[in-house]
Amino acid sequence: MPVDPSAGSSSGPRVSVLTLVRGRADRLRNLMAGLARQSVRPRELIIAWMQPDRAPDLPDPGCPVRHCHVAGEPMPLAAARNRAAEAATGDLLIFLDVDCIPSPTLVGAYRRAAMETDGLFLGEVLYLPPGLTAGEAADEAALARLGHTHPARPAIPPEALRREADPGQLWGLSFALPARSWRAVGGMDEAYRGYGGEETDLAARLAASGLTTYWVGNARAYHQHHPVHVPPLQHFDAILANAARFRDRHGRWCMSYWLGQFRAAGLIDWDDDAPAIRILRRPAGPEIAAALRLDALFS
Repeated sequence: MPVDPSAGSSSGPRVSVLTLVRGRADRLRNLMAGLARQSVRPRELIIAWMQPDRAPDLPDPGCPVRHCHVAGEPMPLAAARNRAAEAATGDLLIFLDVDCIPSPTLVGAYRRAAMETDGLFLGEVLYLPPGLTAGEAADEAALARLGHTHPARPAIPPEALRREADPGQLWGLSFALPARSWRAVGGMDEAYRGYGGEETDLAARLAASGLTTYWVGNARAYHQHHPVHVPPLQHFDAILANAARFRDRHGRWCMSYWLGQFRAAGLIDWDDDAPAIRILRRPAGPEIAAALRLDALFS
């Protein structure tokens, strides 16, 4: 596929792709190989390592690679995104989860959107089943055939932009925004510790700043399968703490779906109108283990 180097030129926004890594080196290699197949080349890839050492034998993604290391808790997601954004030199930041393989049009589609308007841009993510082979990971037709649409996500237009009224549709797997918009709201709030809530908080603050949310056609990514916990009991304490922080700031709850699952399991006393979450009990080790779903596509 011909490569257009214009993502690094003065004719449009310079594009930085950012990803966070803790383990999953095989997934990172597939992400980087996907970047090498882009119809529009990004200016750079920023890898924020949430671990002491870089993974070895990384492929050439077709653009310069810059690295930063993030110390602290096992999953310092907000801090890692902030450090990656601080290292980026692009005008447009594309955040891509390490589990995601970008389609060849992802960078170009996000960049065209940013040339048309300012916005928080969301791309379609299809979920892949277990057992993906190396050949399938490198084959766009195979990925499109194998990928499943998340049942909670709307159909995405194949071309152009579609305005999204709910900025809470932001999930961290794939999204983009102007670097100046990221800086204007101060990036992610690092008081969100561990898993959950930090992305929804960012989306709410961006919306309050006047930035409109859009779905972007042709900005597709493919999520590589990994086992999930249903519900995510392994993140119980972090989800509760982060949900409470979000409510204190925005006057409403986030992650209500997971809170409802925790309530159904008899772990918490909570509803949408509650001023606080009351813990009835914490999940025990065997209960957390029993929640693991090896073949589930969605959490």
